[in-house]
Amino acid sequence: MLDINSVDWREVVKKNTRKSYIVIALFLIIFFALGFFIDLIWRYGQLSSFYPQYNISLSAVAHALISFQITPWAVIISTGLALIWLLLTFSYYDKIMLAGTQYREIQPNDPDPLCQRIYNIVEEMKIAANMPYMPKVYLIEANYMNAFASGFSEKSSMVAVTRTLAERLSRDELQAVMAHELTHIRNQDIKLNLFTVVLSNMLMFMIEFLFWSVLFSGGNRSRREGNNNVMAIIFMVVMLLRFILPIITGLMMLFLSRTREYMADAGAVELMRDNRPMANALIKISNNHQDPQTAQAYRQTANERMRRASYLYDPASAKFSGNGVDDLFSTHPSLKKRLKSIGASIRD
Repeated sequence: MLDINSVDWREVVKKNTRKSYIVIALFLIIFFALGFFIDLIWRYGQLSSFYPQYNISLSAVAHALISFQITPWAVIISTGLALIWLLLTFSYYDKIMLAGTQYREIQPNDPDPLCQRIYNIVEEMKIAANMPYMPKVYLIEANYMNAFASGFSEKSSMVAVTRTLAERLSRDELQAVMAHELTHIRNQDIKLNLFTVVLSNMLMFMIEFLFWSVLFSGGNRSRREGNNNVMAIIFMVVMLLRFILPIITGLMMLFLSRTREYMADAGAVELMRDNRPMANALIKISNNHQDPQTAQAYRQTANERMRRASYLYDPASAKFSGNGVDDLFSTHPSLKKRLKSIGASIRD
């Protein structure tokens, strides 16, 4: 039995927007700090080699970089590569998201009654959301219930639903799902998701580059320059970063994903003016993925791991209870937490 209470969806959006800004700011701070650290080590070794008669210090090199007396090439190059990587990812993201599935684009006057129903609902929710452009609509032939949104901008956006979801949800429940996905588009969650993925991968590339550079060149320089202690400390710091940075960035990406799901659920309540349809849809989708045959069909579909964070519902995250530490490793909040955030709960 489902208990429904009133909910302040504006407060949900406000709270999670604040959390999102903090995560994005931390990503940028870590990215530029690591670039600066690479510049610092590179310039320190370079200057110590070229001018052995001077006692070059890390603080002096840091001051020169901060004051732009020395060009921070590592920061500039890494930023440029990240931007190129981001643009390429944006260009091919829709195809990547649909890869491995059988799908078809739904046209405005599609003769299939189910497709026409889906298109009409998306159009209704697009008008309710006051979006200037109609997203492309795709139907995925899959024996499980799910949906996702994609797109670089509102003009290039798309939404996709599985046939099983479209067939098994009532009209208002399907409206709530589409409202959830259109909220992702309105909130530019796809951009944020790709932004953090690219930055995270770029950080891994940078730390690996730094590790091998220090490993192969740091020791020789330290013996030649007599700076064993400094280079030893630098190597220890790099080793530590190589271990903890993937963990930190991974947890930050998952946290951001969960906050955006809360916001999209709140957006569905906003557009529907009712929290019951979204709650019922989440429960039906959750129950569907607990079926063994559905779970098998999901596992056998290619590239599902890549779609996890973008899906309305992530079966892998559903294995976590949502309490304590295990919630840190999920892309989506637990069903219980999602229902609570929109003022609903399952009566025991």
